[in-house]
Amino acid sequence: MKLSEIDTPAVLIDVDRAEANMQRFQAYADEHKLAVRPHIKTHKLPRFAKRQVELGAVGITCQKLGEAEVMADAGLTDIFLPYNIIGKAKLDRLVALNKRIKLAVTADSEVTIRGLAQTFNDASKPLTVLVECDTGMGRCGVQTPDEAVALAKLIDAAGGLIFAGFMTYPKTGAIAENQAFLSAAREKAIVAGLDPRVISNGGSPDMWRAHEVTSATEHRPGTYIYMDRFQVAKGVGTFDDCALTVLATVVSRPTENRVIIDAGSKALTSDTFGMEGFGRIIGYPDAVITSLSEEHGTIDLSACADKPQIGDRLRIIPNHACVVSNLFDDVVLISGDEVVEIAPVAARGRVD
Repeated sequence: MKLSEIDTPAVLIDVDRAEANMQRFQAYADEHKLAVRPHIKTHKLPRFAKRQVELGAVGITCQKLGEAEVMADAGLTDIFLPYNIIGKAKLDRLVALNKRIKLAVTADSEVTIRGLAQTFNDASKPLTVLVECDTGMGRCGVQTPDEAVALAKLIDAAGGLIFAGFMTYPKTGAIAENQAFLSAAREKAIVAGLDPRVISNGGSPDMWRAHEVTSATEHRPGTYIYMDRFQVAKGVGTFDDCALTVLATVVSRPTENRVIIDAGSKALTSDTFGMEGFGRIIGYPDAVITSLSEEHGTIDLSACADKPQIGDRLRIIPNHACVVSNLFDDVVLISGDEVVEIAPVAARGRVD
């Protein structure tokens, strides 16, 4: 099948670019003796998760229990689930998953740890737990290294749990703060007689500086496999590295400088990250996607000398690739202008 036969809107994944992105970061991590545990939330495809492991990743990261179950069903055997698992229904599923694969989770409160400890009372198959630390992002996580060690002690004292270390999703650019927090937590844990063998750092925006967080033992990049407009803006890669594009058709041209495409908020993420517009149109760098309704995207062509016509097909690099992956049931894997495969997004919609 040719790319010209694909109907729009559609998500295209350039497999050659994705492969190059995976290889590039794995080589960097190998050079710096840093384990790679990629986050599958970006692609949600077992195909790519398996390839990441083949290239040297120690395992994968999933953000939700449902994602982890999908990946385990596909044959992935080492999964990190950095999320507070709360409630009997999810805890029962976690027990079942832990019996099947090598699994680790995080906790940032006594409440979470108590629920895990009460559920995992089989010492023959304990659950591995890391303490989540807020090193500047302002989301989940304990606020000080002392709090981190206090929770580590609770995990270590629970019969069905194993304390493995510390985890963070850091604030972009806050390398020194991240290093200081994780280093202090590690040192205090060792003094307390604990073994923080895993210090898990994450994020794609600072992935080429991951080696500067010297206390970290592993890094969890996600968007790196596809890249996107935001990662390019952060200097992580170039537009030539972007593997994911949204293919759209111009369906209307109400004025000289305004066209409408058949890709709106249900095809392109509404995330802007402070950038102008909702994506970069390949071949029309001066065009601005000014607004999105559900099924329409509005493009301002005022700054363009060359303007697309009704029926023209455009490829758009989204601001945030991860969200786009979750908007489609299938993605079209391509190499050049050839369609390699139409792949179901196996973990799509798994918000549980």
